[in-house]
Amino acid sequence: MFIRPDLYNSYERWKPKDDVMVEECGVFGIFMDDRRYDPAEATYLGLYALQHRGQESAGIAVADGKDIKFHKGMGLCSEVFKENLGKILGGNIGIGHVRYSTTGDSKADNAQPLVMSYRGGKLALAHNGNLINSSILREKLEDEGAIFQTTIDTEVMASLIARQSRKGMLKAITAMMKVVRGSYALVIMTQKELIAVRDPLGIRPLALGKLDNSYVVASESCAFDAIDAEFVRDVRPGEILVINQDGLKSYQAQSSMKTALCVFEYVYFARPDSDIDGISVYRSRENMGIKLAQAFPIDADLVSDVPDSATPAASGYAAESGIPYAKALAKNRYVGRTFIQPSQALRERGVKLKLNAMKRNVHGKRLILIDDSIVRGTTSRKIVEMLRLAGAREVHMMISSPPVVCPCFFGIDTPSHDQLIGSKNSVEEIRKIIGADTLNYLSIEDLLKTVEGAGCNFCAGCFNGNYPVDMKTALKETEALDLATIE
Repeated sequence: MFIRPDLYNSYERWKPKDDVMVEECGVFGIFMDDRRYDPAEATYLGLYALQHRGQESAGIAVADGKDIKFHKGMGLCSEVFKENLGKILGGNIGIGHVRYSTTGDSKADNAQPLVMSYRGGKLALAHNGNLINSSILREKLEDEGAIFQTTIDTEVMASLIARQSRKGMLKAITAMMKVVRGSYALVIMTQKELIAVRDPLGIRPLALGKLDNSYVVASESCAFDAIDAEFVRDVRPGEILVINQDGLKSYQAQSSMKTALCVFEYVYFARPDSDIDGISVYRSRENMGIKLAQAFPIDADLVSDVPDSATPAASGYAAESGIPYAKALAKNRYVGRTFIQPSQALRERGVKLKLNAMKRNVHGKRLILIDDSIVRGTTSRKIVEMLRLAGAREVHMMISSPPVVCPCFFGIDTPSHDQLIGSKNSVEEIRKIIGADTLNYLSIEDLLKTVEGAGCNFCAGCFNGNYPVDMKTALKETEALDLATIE
């Protein structure tokens, strides 16, 4: 086999959709040891709390010790399960998934959880993350006779587990972890067990909770609150949790000298009421605003935000600077994400439908506007233009993260390298493009200070190009791999 050029130049895989960084997925799982909730109902509530992580498809699978039932489809949780939740009630184990596609097409076949039969029975998987070597592994498995029903890398993981299943599920998952490279927070369900797995670098978050005598796992701790469960701890990088009638057992399948949690979880992706790896998301964002105020003092009349992820940072900036906070933009909560529109003209019109300037608040004012990031710059330009038309005298943009200069390969849908405004323009050039009076970004050093005390290190590859995995090396090693030798 040879290594295709597109596997080395992976930028072409990321097709630009909008002027935002888009998270890929949210996962949830529960093993019920009492009947306080039905597993499907508990999973539905958990997914609802994780809806911000994926709005393209949703799915739930449940097990009763003998069989696995599931339902999944395209759309939001409320749309997918409006009339279908009753079809999957019962059992004592449930897993669920909300998705926005990065690897794999946007279609119902690729919705998760992925449910398959194998020699030991049935298996269901839900995955948040992205494997960088899935294409090569898929080819190797197909050469062995494997048949794939989807285009997602989750099915590659399922196939790798199934081929080793005669050794037992724990050993099969451990063998899979030896060959896949990239990010994964996995919930796996057999007819009798719930299993949670986090990749050795801990790139994507995964947490453990407890509801009375029942165990819960989820991408974020906010999902536990939806069912009155208590946060226990974060799943450790490289850890496998096995939950069954005998309780919970932990296995450290792989250990890494370094960890690499995606720092953008704190900047944008996670809900502000979540804690990830020991750090409050809200507090870290508030500290981002404080750091911006300390680094870039501006004489202005009010501080505001681009809702909603930048709101804590704006609050922090206002508190540190002494400049009052006020809303400059109203958000229409009934407009979906602008990337779903089929043309750039409609996407730009979508910005105006989603956000509107509050004229009485901004007219004649010198405004500091906080946002979490600038990806392409088109949305920022429209917002600045909108505020000026509303009478703002000055618009000073503050960004609570560094410039995004590189794509992500680990589960975030970013535009291609040449579509990122920060990769080809200086800060001053970006300021001119968006039309702001001033533009300042939080430095990487100050960003990392806002998450000091976390029990991990961080991946900031989208800001500096330093990825936690050497992709060329990983692809070469995968090409040379003989799957028959994996134990």
